[in-house]
Formats: sequence, structure tokens, C-alpha cells
Amino acid sequence: MGKLGFISLLVAVLAVLFGERVYNLRKRLLATRELVKNHLPNCVLLKDLEHGTEDITILGDGLAFISAGLRFPGYPSSDEPGKIFVLDLKDSRMEPKELRMPRNFDLETFSPLGISLYTDPNDDAVYLFVVNRPHPKCQIEVFKFVEEELSLVHLKTIKHELLYSVNDIVAVGVDSFYATNDHYFENQFLKSYVEMLLCQPWGNVVYYSPTEVKEVSQGYYFANGINMSPDKRHIYVADVFDHTVHVFERKEDNALTRVKTVAVGSLVDNIEVDPETGDLWVGCHPNAWKLFFFDPNDPAGSEVIRIQNIHSDKPQVTQVYEDDGHVLIGSSVAATYGGKLLIGTVFHKALVCDLK
Repeated sequence: MGKLGFISLLVAVLAVLFGERVYNLRKRLLATRELVKNHLPNCVLLKDLEHGTEDITILGDGLAFISAGLRFPGYPSSDEPGKIFVLDLKDSRMEPKELRMPRNFDLETFSPLGISLYTDPNDDAVYLFVVNRPHPKCQIEVFKFVEEELSLVHLKTIKHELLYSVNDIVAVGVDSFYATNDHYFENQFLKSYVEMLLCQPWGNVVYYSPTEVKEVSQGYYFANGINMSPDKRHIYVADVFDHTVHVFERKEDNALTRVKTVAVGSLVDNIEVDPETGDLWVGCHPNAWKLFFFDPNDPAGSEVIRIQNIHSDKPQVTQVYEDDGHVLIGSSVAATYGGKLLIGTVFHKALVCDLK
């Protein structure tokens, strides 16, 4: 075989391999899924939340915390820095209020992703943990919530070599948490293109405390949302590209032991847990090809999935809401309180609906 023939063969082989990777990616992103409408009654878009509400979590008294204004390469975003809002779900006016941030905090690079709340049982103080992704860095911000002033006091910034691409977080103490790393590489090109095409299970879960930081689970195609059962005995982890939620048992040393994996049938993002029933509410992407390759004329849709009896032999997976992108683009989280469903998005708006 001559030199030209060898080069031609090599190009052909590479083209086949590339085509196979693109086919596999499209399959994982559910690129051919048709989007439909399955709406809930009395849905209202929330005011002042126009540029993403990537994560939402709710205190027991119905006060919802919302991370807003994520700035991520490739997605529409605002020029303004990220913000944290609260929404009183007991108030019929449904008006989000921006929390006042401390002056000593670097607001200009604030780009909030996943969030988690922890209430100290000793004094009922509320701590807010925020995944901050100032491009291209990654760090965890810890705040104390001052309800009387609707403000946050910044306590610390946490950085660690094992917390290199954190997507979401669940606090288990005033200074300890579990976190998901959604990618293996830190370089933006390798993360966005090479790793996406290779689509290998390189994501992981890390446990952090001031005295110990360790990997506690691995083998995720895209580790995303993470949360904890009401009895604090189990951890739930969403794998976006595998369309699954993994269930783990917590050990005394904070290690995790896999219990089961639940197929969801959609690209699962953040997980919220009903404190009374233990049901999981998951913001999902029904066709993530449209999300990753954003076209405003052909928007990505939104979907909310409810998982009941997840620890039983037959968990019940139910679609609660779906939209074709003309109301809500790129749903990333869903949380409930008092018969209301609050839905957030990666870079779009936020919606509140009545549950049927």
C-alpha cells in the first residue's frame, strides 16, 4: 500500500470512528425524541428570573432558595453577575426577592450552579452552600442566611484538587458535603468536545470535610444532581447521559455503598426530595441535543419526573410536566411545597404551577 492509500485508509477509519461517536452522542442526548406538551394548571412565569434558575431548594417553612444567572460557555447569559433569590411559597403573590450579598464577596465572577441548604440542629442557623463556577475555575461558597435582613453572610470559599468540576452539592454538616464532578478534564475544550464525544464514565462523587476529602463513588457518564433522603441514610445521584438515578447507602465513615439504579428515561439534572413522602422530583432534559446545540428557533424542551417508592422493588417513575420549549427551555430542577411545583432552568425562566 502506497503512502496515499495509507492516508486515505486512515482518514476513512477516523471518519467512521467519528461518525460512531456522534451517533452514540445523539442517542444519549435523545436527539430524535419529539417534544410534546403535558402542562399543569395555573402555571405562571416568575418575575425577575429571566436568565436561568439552575437550582432550587426549599426550607421546611416553604422558603425557596434559587440560584440565578449561571454563566456557562455556549449558553445565553446575562452580563450581570449571578444572584441568589428567595421565594415564599406560602405567599400567593409569588414574588422572588433578591438576597443582599456581602460587600467583601467577589460578585463580578459569581456564577452559581448547584445549591444546598443545611440547618444546624444546635441553633437552627441556616447555611447555604453554592457551587460557584467562575470560568474556568470551580469552588464552593458557604454562606449564612440572615432572614431578618434577607441577606447572606459569606463564611468561606472552599477549593480542593478533587473538587475540579463540581456540578451539584448536598450539605451534610456545617462544613461537610458530598459533591458531583460532571467531567474528568478541567480544560474547557477537552470538556466540551473531546470528553463529550468520547462519552466515557469518568465522572465521580467526592466527600468533603475540613479533616478528610475523598472520592466515594465513580463511573458516571455525567454526574449531575445529588441529594439525600429525609432520614439521611441514603444519597441519590443523577447521571445525565445514562438517564438514571443511583441510590447509595451512607456509611459511618461517609463512604457510599451502591444499592440500586433506577432508569428514568430522560436526561436527569437536579434532584429534590420531598421531606414528608421521600419522593424524588427531578428536572430533566427530554431532548438534550437541542440544549447542547442551542437554536432559539428550535428550543430545547422541559420535563419533570417524579420517582415514588424509590427504595421498593418497583419504584414508580411518572412524568408530571413536559413542554416543547415554547414556555420553558432547559428545565434543570423541580421542587414542591404546599401543592405547588416550582421549575427552574439552566439559562431560561422559572415557572410555578399547581399540582393536579
